[in-house]
Amino acid sequence: MSRFKDSFTSLSKAFFALASSLLFVGCASVSELSYDKSEVAQSLGAPSTWTNPEIEKPVIVNWLQSFNDPMLLALIAEGKANNLELGNSAGNVEKAYLLSDKSASALQPVANLALSSSQSGFVQGPSNPSSSSVGINVSWEIDVWGRLKAGAASANASAESVQADYLYAVHSLSAAIAKSYFKVIESKRQSAVSAKNVQLLSKIMRITQVKYDNGIASGQDVALNRANLANANEQLFNLQGSQRNALRALELLLGRYPNAHSDTPSQLPELPLAPPAGIPSDLLERRPDLVAAERNIAAAFNALKQAKTAQLPSFSLTSAFNGASGSLSDAINPANLAWQLAANITAPLFDAGRHKIDLKIANIEQQQAIANFAQKALSAFSEVENALDQGQVLTQRYTALEQAYLESKKAYKIAYLRYKEGDIGLLDTLNIQQQAIAAESNLSSIKRLALEQRINLYLAIGGSW
Repeated sequence: MSRFKDSFTSLSKAFFALASSLLFVGCASVSELSYDKSEVAQSLGAPSTWTNPEIEKPVIVNWLQSFNDPMLLALIAEGKANNLELGNSAGNVEKAYLLSDKSASALQPVANLALSSSQSGFVQGPSNPSSSSVGINVSWEIDVWGRLKAGAASANASAESVQADYLYAVHSLSAAIAKSYFKVIESKRQSAVSAKNVQLLSKIMRITQVKYDNGIASGQDVALNRANLANANEQLFNLQGSQRNALRALELLLGRYPNAHSDTPSQLPELPLAPPAGIPSDLLERRPDLVAAERNIAAAFNALKQAKTAQLPSFSLTSAFNGASGSLSDAINPANLAWQLAANITAPLFDAGRHKIDLKIANIEQQQAIANFAQKALSAFSEVENALDQGQVLTQRYTALEQAYLESKKAYKIAYLRYKEGDIGLLDTLNIQQQAIAAESNLSSIKRLALEQRINLYLAIGGSW
């Protein structure tokens, strides 16, 4: 055993002396890579505050709680648990981390156990005794240049990118469920408005028929009223179909069978107050899709380092303990064991340019990762700016449409009474009625759009969902 230790010591000294000399040469050609993601925001001209001066406070969390809608929260929880695409994304995260663990295992020694038994002799005649052997073979590549470590770091950064993408998929699914939920409720509201229109037209039709029977109204009025009633029924059937389609879309997101049988409220939730959006540079840390893009840069930088160091010599140690005898019990007897220790250096001489090509590809992929991060950041800034601006626009539109609805409703009540008394004609009454119906329909749409704007803003800002 002392001979083994002496041999191992001398071999290790010689090996590491050579490694140290090559390390000096390698360090001259392989430099540490670094990047600063805060520079991306500066390079894109991101201001210290958003163009919309509305928000200066820190970003809050738990966006969905602000709607104060228990059914919405329950549906989102159901979608997270049952959505098939999200389940597939979760599998991708697990697979990515397993690949990262596999890459990191290259830094550790590998040991293999070998067992064999053989017997030789003639077909006719005595046979020779059997022979058994047992051995343990150990190999370990010493990561002198950090190539294996860079590969493990690249794989881990890629896994973190996949995990961040999964988190953004969760946020996106939550947003999609919320917006689909709002569309279902709005379609119910629109169907109710259309049904009310049918009722009003039917009521006016009865009045017109009575007037016609008494010679006060003309046949043209009757025909016009019947045509309007038929068109209103057609619109109602169309809206009811749209409502079922919206329900199926929601059920699909929830992982349910799309039979349009889900029950939802008939009123949209109240619009939450506008949330604080923080400052633009913080978006790079808060949005999961931007975190994923940044992790891809880290993976690309480590992959480039791995490609550079692949051109340098590689070092490995191998050892073996073997025993052979006529029986397995004797083969593992220390007296029959033999050991061997070897150091190997492999240096690339000629590979037809493969390493250089790999290096060029890694460099291109690094530049692509940086450009992709910058583009995603620019798109994210635009999404927040658009959402903030759209919030102001929708507020102004809602105020105008609400006033239009109230005034149109008042005008129709007056017109209906005047038509019953014969002060105005049917056509004027129907025109005023349709204005009131259209105003109510537009008001329902703008309420849903305002809620969607909040969801879009929450998704653009990032943070906790």
